Amino acid sequence: MTNLKNDHTEGETTKQIEKQTSKIPSGVFLAAAIASMGGSLTLKLMNRSKTALFVGQWAAPFLLLGIYNKLVKLEGHDKKDQNPY
Repeated sequence: MTNLKNDHTEGETTKQIEKQTSKIPSGVFLAAAIASMGGSLTLKLMNRSKTALFVGQWAAPFLLLGIYNKLVKLEGHDKKDQNPY
């Protein structure tokens, strides 16, 4: 069995982004995804199909950002920075 060693650390920019994004409540991203789906439905009912598709496609990125947000809150940046051993 191969022992994979994690020899990289996060850059300062990444640490600052994580510091800021961890302040956002996870529910914000879920609400944004639901709002984009609702907005898409509304636009579709208004016969604005292309715009409805555009807005509806925002749901997935909002949910992915929510997952990233949750991971940052649980794991923070590099574990190596938190525990050097």
